[in-house]
Amino acid sequence: MLRTPGAWTFVLPGFLARQPFAMLTIGIVLLVQHTTGSFGTAGAVSAATGISMALFAPQSGKLADRFGQRAVLLPGVAVHTASVAALITLALLHAPLWALLAVAVPTGASTPQVGPMVRARWAARLSDSPLMSTAAAFESVTDEFTFVVGPVLATALCTSVHPAAGLVAEAVLTLAGGLLFASQHRSQPTAHRTKQTGEKRVSALSVPGVRVLIAVFLGIGSVFGGMQVSLTAFTESIGQPGINGVLYGIFAAGNMTAGIVCGAIAWKTGPRRRLLVAYGLLALATTPLWALTAVPLLGATGLVVGLCIAPALITGYTLVESLVPASARTEAFTWLTGAVALGQAAAATTAGQLADRFGPSAGFLVPLAGTALAFLVLASLRGRLISPGKGRVAARGVGHRTPVTVD
Repeated sequence: MLRTPGAWTFVLPGFLARQPFAMLTIGIVLLVQHTTGSFGTAGAVSAATGISMALFAPQSGKLADRFGQRAVLLPGVAVHTASVAALITLALLHAPLWALLAVAVPTGASTPQVGPMVRARWAARLSDSPLMSTAAAFESVTDEFTFVVGPVLATALCTSVHPAAGLVAEAVLTLAGGLLFASQHRSQPTAHRTKQTGEKRVSALSVPGVRVLIAVFLGIGSVFGGMQVSLTAFTESIGQPGINGVLYGIFAAGNMTAGIVCGAIAWKTGPRRRLLVAYGLLALATTPLWALTAVPLLGATGLVVGLCIAPALITGYTLVESLVPASARTEAFTWLTGAVALGQAAAATTAGQLADRFGPSAGFLVPLAGTALAFLVLASLRGRLISPGKGRVAARGVGHRTPVTVD
């Protein structure tokens, strides 16, 4: 996969440019909590950032498909850097909550969607290639590494240097990494400003399969958000808050390990069937979490949950290449990334409320409910995950008595 011509020109800059993504929300929480003394205020500002990011990311992807990634990245990086600087200033000046919320919206909305843009570049390079599944696995491992390293780096800077240092580093890395990635314009997918001959421009959201995948990825987001909050509440309840990072690290390690394995396998089973099996296992793996009270058992179960996430996540991204035309792929990838972020924010809020009212274990019901509901949607609407082109091929095959296999 990495021997693909031009791959390194966007893989390395993309790796650098996406590192700040996981530093933003934790940096906001640590700074705002320090200046206001309230976790509630910090959570509200962080949630406003996450929700605006989820809502505006698809629009960013749509513009990138139409005008090119560079045309979207350059102004986006500038707006994001200025917004983060304004947020830091207002927080240090002890501005009221409404002012912090007002600047949190453009901060989240302008967050560069580098991950989806890298995936779109892989899709353009590896169209109809079995290596596309490997690329999806590679990107999943890269994302997980980002979400492991980013929060640790932001926390270390905020606690050892200055409460605003995490956000300052996020802004600097976004600016430097974003500009470097944008400069690699030769590897970006072709912009679709006007309709090609015989091609009808569509929105990614108009593709039925994308809407199904959004529900699937909302469920995956519920696992991330529910596990983060519930593990924190559980370790604090047993008087061992220090092992929270260890337990979440085990969960993340399972995800990364499964991503590496999935990328190394030459799959013979179709992606739709793989997604059904992987998601069913994920929902099943989250079932016992709420009943566990021993740290070793919780760690082992968290590892299994992590192992089940990567196959579902990777297969979902792989399906985009066959479901969505090239003119809307970046938008499709940003819808899925936004769905994970939205599901994570909603799950974190719900799990926190359940933990406060019914005890720390109650929060683990959120990943179970989220994945179970998403699996029901997937199972009932799985027929929409077949691309129209494959359906037409199957019909022709039957008419001409030619054996055709469609998953």
